[in-house]
Amino acid sequence: MTRRFTRLAWTAATFTYLLVILGAIVRITGSGLGCGEHWPLCNGKLLPPLDLPTMIEYGHRLAAAAASGLVTALAAYAWWLRQGAGTGERFSPDRTAYVALGLLVVQVLLGAVTVELSLPPWTVILHLGTAMLLLATLIVAAKLTPGAARPTRAGLLALGLGFVTVLFGALTANLGAASACLGFPLCNGQVVPAGNYLQHIHWVHRLLAYTLFGYVWWWALRSKKRGAWYAVALVTVQVAVAAAMVLLALPPLLQAAHVAVGAAVWGGLVLAIL
Repeated sequence: MTRRFTRLAWTAATFTYLLVILGAIVRITGSGLGCGEHWPLCNGKLLPPLDLPTMIEYGHRLAAAAASGLVTALAAYAWWLRQGAGTGERFSPDRTAYVALGLLVVQVLLGAVTVELSLPPWTVILHLGTAMLLLATLIVAAKLTPGAARPTRAGLLALGLGFVTVLFGALTANLGAASACLGFPLCNGQVVPAGNYLQHIHWVHRLLAYTLFGYVWWWALRSKKRGAWYAVALVTVQVAVAAAMVLLALPPLLQAAHVAVGAAVWGGLVLAIL
């Protein structure tokens, strides 16, 4: 029972991770309204004509449907196991799967609102933030075992810093601030940029990323945990991808890689604190 539940949780987490990447591709290619303002149908149809923007957005929606089915199945399986736990079952999962189901409902509603309101930045950012929380919850469901040690304060601080960095990254991308700071590691050659608010948003995102980079190194050296060193490796890769992206004038492939590695950093931090 334990193995089946864990396998289902990991499958749901994997689909959620892929969904985050597909969501980034939708944004990068400008395909967010590839299905028009219709939801849950696509351009008013269940099977719409598939031009490229529609294919990208429709693929994102199909992936969301698959992830939704997996999360729902995980919550149902957790309930079934808990019902049988008092009659001889050896494994009774905690309520993390139910939390994942609640986050899924919020995520679906945010997706619908995002489409209906024609992609306002605040809903897109909340949509990504909820997806990250869902991913974290599914990883916890897959890894958490009875009697597991509680996360340390240092680990939770790394996780919180990672989440805020991700949200500021989404804010930077969706407000069109990605190109506001040229050059690397400074912003237009300045420690404190003197430009408009877009430069300030971008610069805050970079400062958070630099802080996270330094903090996970300190955390790994202090704790000597293998998971913390994995987080160091992922954050280092992410900084390298970000530098290349800025210096090469934001090529779409590197933008997608930036989101993919960023989501991996988040998942790695969750695993490290467990």
